[in-house]
Amino acid sequence: MTQAAVSYQVKLLEGRLGTNLFLRHKGRLSLTETGRRIAPLVSESFDTLDRAFRLARAEDDRVLTISTFQSFATNWLAARIGGFQIARPHLAVRLRSDDHYVDFASEDVDVAIRNGSGAWPGLAAHFLMRVAIQPLASPEFIAHNAPVESPSDVMRLQRLSPDDWWWNRWLTESGGVPDEGQTAPGIRLDSQNMEGNAAIAGHGVAILNALMWQNEIESGRLVPLGPFVVASHSFWLAYPEHRRHSPKIKAFRTWLDEVIAIAARDQPAILFKQPDDQ
Repeated sequence: MTQAAVSYQVKLLEGRLGTNLFLRHKGRLSLTETGRRIAPLVSESFDTLDRAFRLARAEDDRVLTISTFQSFATNWLAARIGGFQIARPHLAVRLRSDDHYVDFASEDVDVAIRNGSGAWPGLAAHFLMRVAIQPLASPEFIAHNAPVESPSDVMRLQRLSPDDWWWNRWLTESGGVPDEGQTAPGIRLDSQNMEGNAAIAGHGVAILNALMWQNEIESGRLVPLGPFVVASHSFWLAYPEHRRHSPKIKAFRTWLDEVIAIAARDQPAILFKQPDDQ
């Protein structure tokens, strides 16, 4: 603040108190008797505030709170996040999994992993990856409904959440032709976790993020219905713009990039390291 601004604030304070705190004489200032009496208490109060903010900063520096949607937290991040924490033993990690967009202004969250366009007002969005979507079903379900030889064959099967827009995108990009089977009723579920587990149980075909279910695919519990793979929305790391240079956020951002780069190298068919528009 400028000297004039400080002088104005002092005058406002003296007006609120109804008494002078300073004596002004030939451009010099000295404390009044009231000023001398309260100065030690005011100084102690500022010291208490300073300690409180230093404590808050220290606590903030020691904990990283991450918000992300349930399928990503359960099927991908939870199995890897321990590596980040082990590499940074001074930093505690809290992982929150829910499917709503966190409000950084009112919730105690540092970063969020989201899927979408990456355009969220007031937030920095760091591109992470985009992944493939694919119809998956249990071996028993496929054996019972064989043969499945084309996208149209898949669309005629009992599908889980058949009104999910991913189905239309998959069909269009797989070269399929809409038919009456597309409008068949089916079980509607609220999350990929539910859909994947229902597919494993043999209740139908689920359109899933292939990366999130790679363990089930490799173990044979879920089987892709043909080589019909298309890209879904991009994944982003989002955080308030003013916290872009926070050391713990930078550390987590760097670690995510490294882990995803390894996954993209090992699974190039289902994970892509460029946004949708590239």
